[in-house]
Amino acid sequence: MAGVEAAWSDLRAISGAEHVRAATAEDAVDGVQPQMVIEPGGPDEIARVLKTASSAGLQVIPRGGATKMEWGNPPRGGELIISTRRLNRIVEHAWGDMTATVEAGCTLLQLQQTLAEHGQRLALEPLWPEKATIGGILATNDSGPLRIRFGSLRDLIIGITLALADGTLAKSGGKVVKNVAGYDLPKLATGSLGTLGIITQAIFRLHPIPRESRSLSFSAADHAAMNALVLAILDSQLVPTGLQVRAAGVSLPEIDLRFEGTAAGCEAQVDQAVRLAASSRQVGTRQVETRADVWNAPATLWDGTGPSVVCKFTLLPASTGTFFDKVREVAERAHLQWRLTAQAVGAGLLRLEGDGAAADAFLSTIVELRQGLEVRGGSFVVLRCPLEVKSKLDVWGSSGDALPVMKSVKAQFDPAGVLNPGRFIGGI
Repeated sequence: MAGVEAAWSDLRAISGAEHVRAATAEDAVDGVQPQMVIEPGGPDEIARVLKTASSAGLQVIPRGGATKMEWGNPPRGGELIISTRRLNRIVEHAWGDMTATVEAGCTLLQLQQTLAEHGQRLALEPLWPEKATIGGILATNDSGPLRIRFGSLRDLIIGITLALADGTLAKSGGKVVKNVAGYDLPKLATGSLGTLGIITQAIFRLHPIPRESRSLSFSAADHAAMNALVLAILDSQLVPTGLQVRAAGVSLPEIDLRFEGTAAGCEAQVDQAVRLAASSRQVGTRQVETRADVWNAPATLWDGTGPSVVCKFTLLPASTGTFFDKVREVAERAHLQWRLTAQAVGAGLLRLEGDGAAADAFLSTIVELRQGLEVRGGSFVVLRCPLEVKSKLDVWGSSGDALPVMKSVKAQFDPAGVLNPGRFIGGI
């Protein structure tokens, strides 16, 4: 106890007493109640805080904008929350090189507004950009619809700085887009849920803001017709920057398509897409000019007040229609309502809900859908669910044969298990 009390005193000395406070019930993570919350003012401070916490045997939960704190398994412990809220600077916008260096606590919206001053953007559309921080977006690997054109976060990040549990600041990559020599720490940290280190800074490649954007939507007679049109678009000469499908209950599935570029280029692609859809009698053009907010559909899956489960699934694009049919069948059997949004890259989000739905109904539905995907090489990760459900399963599903390697990497970066203990795959 004396060591812990000394650690709290040391932490106040590092970041200032005004940036250290007692944790409240609102800081709890899946029933685990931290004792303290600290907001360091820079990467060096975060490193010193981590070293102090590790030496005192304190377990740490990193936090950015707190938009995805419910993701992952319940932590085995976590006396200290380290917030990156004060690391909110855009360190450098090298607009001539089309790169940007930004601290982890900066929100995506803040970064995009700064980049837009030079007609550039970070080609991401993650959930809740006005609140989500760069560090949190990286830690959860949240890319969004633009991925079909510009790739995932691992394709956009070119440099990173991590504060490790022993107080080391590890850096990899650089401002030059072609600099790929050495250990690829940026890709390793992306999607690691803060279990390897706390991201303090990242460097990204940028893209120009398009002059024009056009979106259109199609309705399909059934999931098979929807899947056929999506595959036809992927096999065509079209170059969309967004291609998503939306489905719910007994409603007809919708296909959303977006093109960006010059006005003439967008119009030409829209015309070609309409002709492609017209070749199928089971697909109709619902709206040639679709509202831009249709691309916010994934975020709406978190809306609602009743008991619900939100999951992320991955699968082969050719299997999308079959999976939608399976969702309908399993959800109806469990008396659950469902709606989902899927990207053409083979990933999507599913919401299950039901008035007074029992935990067993959610659990059985998750297990059946997960088993069906995993045997075909897909995955089914639970992002949100009642704690009663989360306590009965691993939200990540099967790790396949990758778990030994992942545990080895964890042991290299955080041998004492200080960072987010138990929250990642296989209890890492």
